Amino acid sequence: MQEKILLGTYTRRESKGIYSIVLDTKKEDLTDLTLMTEETSPTYLSESRDGYIYSVTSVDDKGGTAAYDRNFNLVNTVVKDGAPVCYTAVDETRGLVYGANYHEGEVNVYKILKDGSLEAADTIVHDEPTGSHENQDSAHAHYADLTPDKRLTVCDLGTDSVYTYDVSDDGILTETAVYTAEDATGPRHLTFNPNGRYAYLFGELDSTVTVLSYEQETGVFTELQKVSTLPEGYSDFNAGAAVKITKDGKFLYLSNRGHNSIAVFKINADGSEVTFVEHVSTEGSTPRDFSLSPDDQFLIAANLDSDNLTLYRRNSDSGRLSVIKKDIYAPEVVCVLFTK
Repeated sequence: MQEKILLGTYTRRESKGIYSIVLDTKKEDLTDLTLMTEETSPTYLSESRDGYIYSVTSVDDKGGTAAYDRNFNLVNTVVKDGAPVCYTAVDETRGLVYGANYHEGEVNVYKILKDGSLEAADTIVHDEPTGSHENQDSAHAHYADLTPDKRLTVCDLGTDSVYTYDVSDDGILTETAVYTAEDATGPRHLTFNPNGRYAYLFGELDSTVTVLSYEQETGVFTELQKVSTLPEGYSDFNAGAAVKITKDGKFLYLSNRGHNSIAVFKINADGSEVTFVEHVSTEGSTPRDFSLSPDDQFLIAANLDSDNLTLYRRNSDSGRLSVIKKDIYAPEVVCVLFTK
């Protein structure tokens, strides 16, 4: 089988925009790197059920989100003064797109119109006290995506907080709960267990994964466990990046930038606890993102600073990863998105 993958990138050196590449699951190979469209640092991508692609964009010193059709014709952009968002997600139920804006410390909501274009719907600015780490000089929203019960959850690295919002059909946000992590955790991304009762939060600044229980009636998160994603005794620089879970809810994967590894954890039967399995080198520098294939049989890590992808085979029983191929050229690669 051939799986098409879209790659989001920075465009500071060699990259020109959004690329595609193909995973051949039979040959176990990644081939046919193709530039789909030129775009300014489209670092994160999301896709709607109708095949529209929503990308981070910058236009004339304004930042926001761009909409493309399935042939990568630009539909429209919604931008404003300041930096672009750093994360996008699609809400199919309400016909919305969410954006987390790191530099502006805000959450952006866009309405999807009939032709796939976007229009601004709501903006929430975080102004809570920030943590003590030098990178917490202000609010830094880094993730905005749906909970299993269709609320919006937002990770803010700067305020050490995870926010839960109710969302109206028109995209208006109403805060319902706030979880406050330990000082200088730096919440970056989280992912939910398929059972909807637990979530796994990656702290960028302290390189930890926190297991959270999630109460659907109230939207409240409660900390159950917090463990390091680094080897004992490791003291060099590291920053946590992406976190992904298998569809069966049995294994958790997290990327370490600096240690340049994927940390693998086994999840217990009810989802409330994780146990370390292994570290695997990403065979490159600065793995900002990675993705599991739709069947969970493969993992692709994206190394930003070494311009390469690494392809792994995944053992579904142990969760362990085996390198199949490395040094697959992909310029300034950040985001790995399997298309629907």
